[in-house]
Formats: sequence, structure tokens, C-alpha cells
Amino acid sequence: MQYSLEDYNGLFITDRQDALNFRYRISEPGYFSSWHIAGDPTLIIIRSGTLRLTVRNGEYRDFSAGELFIAQDALQEDESFDSALHGHTAALIGDEKLQAVHIKLANKVLCSN
Repeated sequence: MQYSLEDYNGLFITDRQDALNFRYRISEPGYFSSWHIAGDPTLIIIRSGTLRLTVRNGEYRDFSAGELFIAQDALQEDESFDSALHGHTAALIGDEKLQAVHIKLANKVLCSN
């Protein structure tokens, strides 16, 4: 996605973006989530801790305090979730509690090929 920026005396900012809800998340050390999908595009901002997301091919990325990403993996319109085929896992890495903000950006968006 690309957004145009407006210059407000040296502060470059986009127009307001709609969001559907806001949630604050806390996970304790040792947290692990089995295979799942985000479903709805969600902006996730990591405030503390390190969250590791692993995808099907075994690749992973760690997100730590100050980092953010948009989780938006979803199913095709005619698909049903299959934990052997779809999604990603999430794990808290290290001994620090995870604190994050989840901002739902839109209702479910279906993937397209």
C-alpha cells in the first residue's frame, strides 16, 4: 500500500485511516500459538518482548519493541481453514512479557491469486 503524505510545516503525515477496533495484548513468556490465520488485516505494534512469526516453509521473522507489521493472511473465498496447510505460528521469544497493540484495519479481505 502507498499513501500520500501532506506537509504540515515539516511534519509529513497521511490523511486519517479508518480502523474498526483497537485491542491491547499481553502474552506471558512461553506463549505459543499453533497454526492460524489473521483473517482480518490487522496492524500489530510491538511495545515490549519479541514475537516470532513462522510461515509454512519454515522461515520466520522476529518483531521486537518499536516494530510493527500488518497481519493479513486469509483464505480464498471457497477455502476452509486446514491447520496442515494454512497460516502461521506465533511464539514469544525470551523472558520478557509481550505487550502489543492490535488495530483491525478492515473486515476480512480474501486473498487473490
